Parts: sequence; structure tokens; C-alpha cells
Amino acid sequence: MSIIVETQNLTRSYGATTLALDSLNLQIPQGAIYGFIGPNGAGKTTTMRILTTLLLPNSGAAWVEGHSVVKHPKAVRKAVGFMPDFFGVYDSMKSWEYLDFFAASYGVPAARRQRMIGDLLDLVDLSHKRDEYVMDLSRGMKQRLSLARTMAHDPALLILDEPASGLDPRARVELRELLKELRALGKTIMISSHILTELAEVCTHIGIIEQGRLLASGDVATIIRSLQPHRIFEVHLLSDLEEAANLVRDLPGVLDVRTFPEATSPMIEIDYEGDDSSVSDLLAQLITSGMRITHFAGQHSDLEDIFLHVTEQTMLPIMTTSTAEQSVDKNVAPK
Repeated sequence: MSIIVETQNLTRSYGATTLALDSLNLQIPQGAIYGFIGPNGAGKTTTMRILTTLLLPNSGAAWVEGHSVVKHPKAVRKAVGFMPDFFGVYDSMKSWEYLDFFAASYGVPAARRQRMIGDLLDLVDLSHKRDEYVMDLSRGMKQRLSLARTMAHDPALLILDEPASGLDPRARVELRELLKELRALGKTIMISSHILTELAEVCTHIGIIEQGRLLASGDVATIIRSLQPHRIFEVHLLSDLEEAANLVRDLPGVLDVRTFPEATSPMIEIDYEGDDSSVSDLLAQLITSGMRITHFAGQHSDLEDIFLHVTEQTMLPIMTTSTAEQSVDKNVAPK
């Protein structure tokens, strides 16, 4: 999988005391929805502003589609659509005029703009608001219009800084569905948030940043496996719990067994280390031994579990799913 965004030892400080980014090494695969997760002040916005050429690093380097953000800012801007956390709108403009203005700013020919504006309004479900003034739109509609504006020049990469901030639950659901649709259209999306539930259902990859350091980065499934090498299975039974626990306790791959007789539905928990074929054998062993099972399922970690695990120690080494060094330009911006 090709890499569309890469940073190497990216460092940025504000004044003599505030280190916003501390040697950040980041890779985002093309076609990913990359959730950039961290608390307020972790360095998310600083990273995004550097990637969009709005801020220079003190040291290190960054590339978008192979273009240096320092040496080739114009090429980077053509490749990126940026939606900041606080975006400006022109209240006296109608929705279509707002999009037309930004498309013209990016040099989109007038002959293409009319159809493009209609397509973008359709994409973000605002065709019925084409002639409405921006000032009269709801916050959710303004967010969707701003997202349409980031795509006016058809960039390969969308960088969205806290796009769901201030949205009601329905608008957040609509935004998530729109992000999935954009990925299906071939866009790569980098989206930041400190609210994990906003990203849990949509991200293919995540990066966890705290105090300017990248603590973990990679595809969600691989990170979960690296943090939880064994799996926990819940088994709800009508049979005797102790009998079931004794049956599986000495089987290969079983690390621990716990009984919960007082649960609403009596169950055992099995810490198990093995592949899916072994799990199938485990279940078959229970059934052939006469255990009356009403529920058998593995527990799954979510983004909150990952975040809490990784940030327990802010000095953890970086975890990444990338195994190959990328060929990169070694030049860096001047300090």
C-alpha cells in the first residue's frame, strides 16, 4: 500500500517552553481513514497545520504525495483539502457562491465550476440549500458545506480537524456516513478528534498522540492484536459452571478461566491464546462434553480500550504496522 503522508522527526515548539511536536514519525496509507487521536493540546492541530503548509516545522520533514511541505508548498496545497477546527464562512454568500468562490481560488475553470458545484452539493446533501445564504444554515449544514469546499479542487487527501465539534447526534451520524462515501470515491482522510466514539465506527487506521509524541500508529486490527495477544471469550451456560471451567482449564491455549455464577446469565470467561481453528475446537469440546451453551462470543477492544492502554505510559515506544523503510528526501526546513 502506497504512503500518501509521511513525516520524519517532525518537531515544532512555541516559544522556549512549549514543545508541541517531539520528533513525530508518521505514515498514512493511501485510501485510509486515519483517526488522529489525542487529548486537547496533544499536537494534532499543529501536525495538520504543518501538513497543509500553514505552519513551518522547527526541524524534521513532511511530505504529501511525495511533495515536501517546505520545498513544494504549492504542490502540497493542490493535493490537500483542509477543514480547520474553526472555519470561516462568508455570511453574505449563498451556498453555491461560497463553493464557486473557493473553486475559482483554486483555479478551477468557470466552465467546470457550475457542474462541479451541483455535484458537491449533491454529495453533502445540500442541493435543496443551493440558494440559501450561508448565515441561515444550521451548524451541521455549515460543516457539510465546509467539507464540500475542501473538495472544490478534487484533492487526493482531506485533512479534517475536529469536524464533528458542536454537531448534534444526527449530524454526527450523517458526517460519518459521508466520510465512508468519500473513501469509497478514492479519497484519503485524516481526521482528528479527542472524542473517541466519533471515530470508532469509521476509521481504518489510527494514530495516538500525546504531549507531541506518537505513541501508536497503524491499522486498527493490528494495533488491537498487538495490545491484546490473547482473546477473552464469554460462555453463557445452563450447565454447571465449575464443571465447564474444569473441563476447559487444562486444554491447550487456555490461559485462565473465571466463573460468574451471580451474573444475570451465569457464565465463564476464558482467556484463550489460539487461532480461529483452535477456538472452533474449544467450542466443539464444550458441546460434545454435554455443556448446554446459550452464548459463546469473543470480547472486542474498541478505540477507548486502545487509547487507555497506550496512554497508561506516555513513554511507550512507537508501534507501527509499517515494516519497510520508505525512500524519503532527507532535507529539512531550517530552524
